[in-house]
Amino acid sequence: MERKIAPPAATVLLVATMDTKGEEAVFLKTCFDRIGIPVLIMDAGIRGESPVPVDVTREQVAESGGKTLADVRNIGHEGKSLGVMISGALKLAQLLYQEDKINGIIGLGGSMGTTLSTAVMRAFPIGFPKVMISTMASRDTRAFVGTRDILMLHSVCDLVGINRITARILHNGAAAMAGMIQHPPEGIDKRKAVVIVSTLGTTETCAQCIRSALEQSGKEVVLFHTVGAGGEAMEEMIRQEEIAAVVDLSLHEMADHRFGGEYDAGPLRGSAALGEGVPTVLVPGNIDFIVTGPKEKAQDKFPGRTFHQHNAAITVVRSDPKEMEVLGHVIADTCNRAKGEWSILIPMGGFSAFDSDSGPMPDPKARQCFTDALLQHLTENTNVQTLPFHINDPHFAQTIVQVLERFSEKQSHLKTTK
Repeated sequence: MERKIAPPAATVLLVATMDTKGEEAVFLKTCFDRIGIPVLIMDAGIRGESPVPVDVTREQVAESGGKTLADVRNIGHEGKSLGVMISGALKLAQLLYQEDKINGIIGLGGSMGTTLSTAVMRAFPIGFPKVMISTMASRDTRAFVGTRDILMLHSVCDLVGINRITARILHNGAAAMAGMIQHPPEGIDKRKAVVIVSTLGTTETCAQCIRSALEQSGKEVVLFHTVGAGGEAMEEMIRQEEIAAVVDLSLHEMADHRFGGEYDAGPLRGSAALGEGVPTVLVPGNIDFIVTGPKEKAQDKFPGRTFHQHNAAITVVRSDPKEMEVLGHVIADTCNRAKGEWSILIPMGGFSAFDSDSGPMPDPKARQCFTDALLQHLTENTNVQTLPFHINDPHFAQTIVQVLERFSEKQSHLKTTK
């Protein structure tokens, strides 16, 4: 989606089921009126009537979704009915965006309203203001947020009527949206070459060394926190943007996907950069553990295993030699299909802060199992370096930067010889 011209005035699209959240939506619009920001209301309700006239009617939403409102009402299944309204709302919202009629989207609701509004929001680019006022915001919000920058604002109490809590929360939501659209970022230099780096706190020392060196050389560095959604967002950006290089420093989402961990980024994790031909440095960072929830959950799911309680919410289970061997095969298979340049650097001194002589779960044997399996399954082993350093040793970070410099020099040479 591309906009034609800059809009003359900031306008917010308010997506709501006006039959069930009409009173609350009207109050929210009043909050925007006081701030001085125009609002377009899109009604995606199905059953009852809206208490006020709207800018995009539920009939229009249903028709854009391929059915009449009567057809939607007769489906007889709330999930399927919602699917039609989501499809219609998404198409109409995109049209408003392409016509430069909206500068942000705000929604309010419970589970159904949140599902609908956030589905629309996820179709919009990163940076476009998105606020969801929801009863669901205190739960796991990944299904709603996905890989987008949606601000989830917990309504605390149910969004039914205007009281001392809902009034303040709705006002805060309007104020948050107003701040985003009235004060857009300035001074972003989009001319710099972009290098993506994946990381977690357990490889943060290495990631920061890499970032510092690359920024000093004039690169823009974007770090992704590999907690499942982070890896998905990274892969998405690689496929959609022009990326100079990738340092995939934290590959443990591959382990979580295969062995039942909570930081699962899906079966395609690690394939985007190699498949798109983006120069890539791969490091088996953090594959030495599987992320679970509280300690009790780790003990139930992985009985008898070595584990480390990171905090009250997160316990990590040590990857055993067999699991490390499987990951060696998986990463080798991914590299064997690569379309561009790649290099694998293996820090034999340890794959994370947990996997070190001073850490809670060192296992040199498991590191060797990974390395042996990787080398056995790769069709080209000359791209692999085993180094005696720990992953957070500055010397290891320096080696990664040197490999990136060689990639860059080779790319520059290819451009000049064309």
